[in-house]
Amino acid sequence: MSSFRWRTPLEVALVSTIIYVLLGAPGLPAWIWPGTTPAITPGGHQAPPTTNRSDSLVNPDPNLQCPEHNYRTHIFSTTPLIVYIDDFLSPEETAHLIDISASNYQPSTLFTAGHETLDPTIRLSEKALLPRDPVVQCLETRALAFQGWPAHTAIERLWTQRYNVSGHYAHHYDWSSNSRTQRRVSTFMVYLTGRGEGGCEGGGTEFPRIARPPLVGGGGGDGKVGGGGGSKWCEFIECEGEGEGVTFIPRAGSAVFWMNFDGEGRGYKETIHAGLPVTSGTKIGLNIWSWYQAE
Repeated sequence: MSSFRWRTPLEVALVSTIIYVLLGAPGLPAWIWPGTTPAITPGGHQAPPTTNRSDSLVNPDPNLQCPEHNYRTHIFSTTPLIVYIDDFLSPEETAHLIDISASNYQPSTLFTAGHETLDPTIRLSEKALLPRDPVVQCLETRALAFQGWPAHTAIERLWTQRYNVSGHYAHHYDWSSNSRTQRRVSTFMVYLTGRGEGGCEGGGTEFPRIARPPLVGGGGGDGKVGGGGGSKWCEFIECEGEGEGVTFIPRAGSAVFWMNFDGEGRGYKETIHAGLPVTSGTKIGLNIWSWYQAE
């Protein structure tokens, strides 16, 4: 009969550490742990795995001749940086993107525990990968130029998203990976269709942890945007109703831009957001994600 020997505290600690690492260091903030840690959302889903992005990161042709842009920016928040961009796309660009998406739609999926699944209770839409024609490459260039051509940063392949009636995307982050060496640093949510004739109702982009701005120009003193004297922001955000958070209105050709991380590589918890249900018509959006990867 073999004898049993109690492990020393040092041996126990060493074995426990090895097991903890093999399990993926649960509970450790991802920006501390070097590697790729997908960001799991409150709905239980996460962004696609990021271990091999060579086929999904692109840089536009530096010799491409692109038209002048005429967009206008409205800074909504500085921490995190959130900017509403009027006329980010021209009407011709918007129509072109809708046209080249039409035959490419497929059901939008989720990644949960590394597995690709369909769950319409969380995400109900269709997605289309865009071919990189000159219009798309000029849009990639515009997105990088808007950010000041950040170092070690590329654009992920562009996808359009189509939401029919009841289409939505539950609250989630766009982080994808929140490490110091690689992460999805920023997001453009571009609207190809919006409110009004030929567009949709509902379908706003909601940030529940971002406060609506105070009244501008006086008013009823109730602290709600749009009360009394109203607010300049009511052109771009939902001003009616009670509740916390801010919802940006889909307007064809416009976009919402935000930074997902601070300068130290920590994800902004305020950037959790949702695509609210479409109540009538069709909403078509375009995701532009910028990916930072240190050399």
